[in-house]
Amino acid sequence: MKIIWLGHGSFRIEIGGQVLLVDPWLTGNPVLPEDQHGAAVAGATHILLTHAHFDHVADVLPLAREHKIPVVGQYDLMAHWEEHEQIETVGFNKGGTVDLGDVQVTMVHAVHSSSFGTQNGPNVPGTECGYMIAGDGHVIYLSGDTDVMADMKVFNDLHAPDIGILCAGGHFTMDMRRAAYAAKTFFDFKTVIPCHYKTFPILEQSAEALAKALPGVDVIEPEVMQAIEI
Repeated sequence: MKIIWLGHGSFRIEIGGQVLLVDPWLTGNPVLPEDQHGAAVAGATHILLTHAHFDHVADVLPLAREHKIPVVGQYDLMAHWEEHEQIETVGFNKGGTVDLGDVQVTMVHAVHSSSFGTQNGPNVPGTECGYMIAGDGHVIYLSGDTDVMADMKVFNDLHAPDIGILCAGGHFTMDMRRAAYAAKTFFDFKTVIPCHYKTFPILEQSAEALAKALPGVDVIEPEVMQAIEI
C-alpha cells in the first residue's frame, strides 16, 4: 500500500490494485507543483469526495471526465452529477459500504459543512463525511474535514482502523491537540498521518504536538508526492 499526500486534504492511495484519489485539489493548490499534477493522478481508478468545499471539489469533475473514472460519494450529489454532468458515479450514504475491486469503502459521519458558492448564494449539496478504506490487510480511517466527535468510538468498534489520516490544521477543522485527543481516546492506531495543515499561514505548520501526544504511535508528517509505504 502507498499513501501519497498531494497537499492539504488531498491524497493518492494505492491499495488493493486500485488507485484512489481523495478530494484531489490540483488547480490552485499552493503546495503541489504544477509539473507534478500528471504524476499525482496517473492511473487513477476512482475519485473519493468527502464534501463540496472548493479545496476538495475543484478538480473532481474535470478529472472524472478526462480519465473516465467514477466519482464515489454521497448519493444525492452523485445522482445529480451523473444526470447533468454525464460522468460515472458511485453514490451511497453514511453507514453504507461499496466494493471498489478488492477495496471496501464505508462512508462515515463527519462534523463540518459542505457548500460551494453560486450567483444565488451558497449551494449545499449533501453533507460532509469521512471514509473507512479497507484493503491489503489494513483499514484506513480517513477523517475528511471534521472536529472530534463521540461517533469515533463507534467507528473504531466496528472497523478497528490501524491507520488514521486525520485533518489537524485547526481553524476550519480540529487542530493537532484535538486530533491527538481523538486518536488516543477513540482509536488504537499504529500509524497516524496528519493533513489539512501547512497549506496556508492560518493553519498549523507542524505536527510536533500531535507526535508528542501520541507516544507509541508512528506519526508521519507527510511530504508532498513522497510515498508512505505500509
